Amino acid sequence: MKPARAASVKRSGAPAAKAAAPEWRWQPWAWAAAAIVAVFVAYGPALHGVWIFDDTVQPYAQSTYPPDLSVWLHRVRPALMFTYWVNHRLSAEGSTYGFHVVNLLIHLAAGCLMFFVARRLLEWSGAEAARRNLLAGFAAGVFLLHPAMTEAVAYVAGRSESLSTMWTLAAFAVFLYRPKPEVSWGRVVAVFLLFGLAMLSKEQAAVLPALLLLTDFWWNPGFSFKGIRGNWKLYLPMAAGAGVAVALAWNLLVGGSGAGFGIDIKWYRYLFTQFRALLVYIQEFLLPVNLTADWYFPISKSILDHGAIAGLAVLVALVGAAWYFRKRFPLAAYGFLVYLLLMAPTSSVIPIKDPVAERRLYFSVVGLLLIVVDLLSRVRMDRRKLAMLCAAVVLACAIGTHTRAAVWADDESFWKDTVQKAPESARAHFHLGFVWAEQERWFDAIREYEQSAKLAPVGYDLLLDWGVAYLNVGKPELALAKFQESVKMDNSAHARTDIAEAYAQMERWQDALDSLDMAQKLEPGFPFLYVVRGMIHLKTGQCAEAVRDLRDALKIAVPGDPAIDQAMQYLPQAEACAAGGH
Repeated sequence: MKPARAASVKRSGAPAAKAAAPEWRWQPWAWAAAAIVAVFVAYGPALHGVWIFDDTVQPYAQSTYPPDLSVWLHRVRPALMFTYWVNHRLSAEGSTYGFHVVNLLIHLAAGCLMFFVARRLLEWSGAEAARRNLLAGFAAGVFLLHPAMTEAVAYVAGRSESLSTMWTLAAFAVFLYRPKPEVSWGRVVAVFLLFGLAMLSKEQAAVLPALLLLTDFWWNPGFSFKGIRGNWKLYLPMAAGAGVAVALAWNLLVGGSGAGFGIDIKWYRYLFTQFRALLVYIQEFLLPVNLTADWYFPISKSILDHGAIAGLAVLVALVGAAWYFRKRFPLAAYGFLVYLLLMAPTSSVIPIKDPVAERRLYFSVVGLLLIVVDLLSRVRMDRRKLAMLCAAVVLACAIGTHTRAAVWADDESFWKDTVQKAPESARAHFHLGFVWAEQERWFDAIREYEQSAKLAPVGYDLLLDWGVAYLNVGKPELALAKFQESVKMDNSAHARTDIAEAYAQMERWQDALDSLDMAQKLEPGFPFLYVVRGMIHLKTGQCAEAVRDLRDALKIAVPGDPAIDQAMQYLPQAEACAAGGH
């Protein structure tokens, strides 16, 4: 037995004989195979992509991170970390391929669930039976191949979005495909298990109870609370856990530190900013032509700042329209409310460092796709022509995704694209400068560091990298100034060692050694300071001391530390010098 609304809709649909006619010549397995091929081709350029952005600081990108599963699971989001641990254990050191393949498999699973969710809701909305599979397939195809999904799929750290969404859609599908309006205890358990996995992948899944409530109100039996009362066995336990969710949200609001939280932005200013951001995501969905991984999106400090009030007015008008047209366009109106609901964890009152991030659309795009399929279900067009139109849109999405995936293939293309699309982003210029430094394009690096410093307050990391660039172009005085400025922010062994390098290049040997002594007091286990000391001793003819220092660096450094290569580069020369008695 379906919800009452679905039963009445079915009677008004196409005759049973027409509904039973074969819709497609291909079997479901053939469509599934085509979807797999299309996704792997579209994302092909990123399959061997390097670690990018936050990837570089994650455990899976660090060869020295402890391999014990318990260590990984004690981090935030243990379900997510378990998938990374499996990848880490099965992948060759430094290889990203396996991580990207798993990302694609999760994405494919989420796309499959999107098909079933869309098909069920199309049925409940009264869409023509002969078109349901076509339109549900279209929704799944766009979901799988839309360019705006790239950040959540091609970016290994974006797995939190796709994995959490996959589990949430699985729980939603279990809820939607119940045989009776009242859920059984077995389905309650299944929904809760999947909900738990979603929450342990990313906290945005906390809105699932609200999504189920909205769905019961909207469709079972239709714009009433009867369906909610009938499913008390599902909602009562969820209500019991609401206090925990509220406490977590409050903790994040007043000073959380994970995932970009805990920043110095008032909750109401973030909310004003999101009035604009919510419209940006819709624009990205409809016209994905200016996608960027690092948006420059200024904060609205008041309701009048940067047009926040206009964004609010548009959103209020759209919500009003959704309610007004809820009976004429039930699926589209429901879809818009679902979009707002799924965006709420990241686009409401809890401040996050990045006010706009494309990966957040991955979760909420479900609602926008429901709007599109509802409108397409009403188009008076031959089914074959409609299929060709849908195929053309999906193909265009695939081409855009293939182009976008190429941007995620390496650091240079990624940050060049980001700087081009967000020239006001200090972070983008800083990272592009780092890319040029790795390629030893020092003057290009200096130019980007200078630009970054013009756009935002200068940080410790930027000063160190900026100084290193000056060292490599033979300007130790400028390098020393940057290093000394960095020490005022963080008196670290790293900064003191860099100061010693600047002094050494200026042949101020005693100043260099004094700085290294300070570095050793701060962090005796910092291997690079022994490399620099060994180089200074070698240049000043103290060969035995140079050998000792370089060997100390090799003893301290862990596998993969760049200090090892540098120590090995100078050690033979130091040993030869010491053996020769110099």
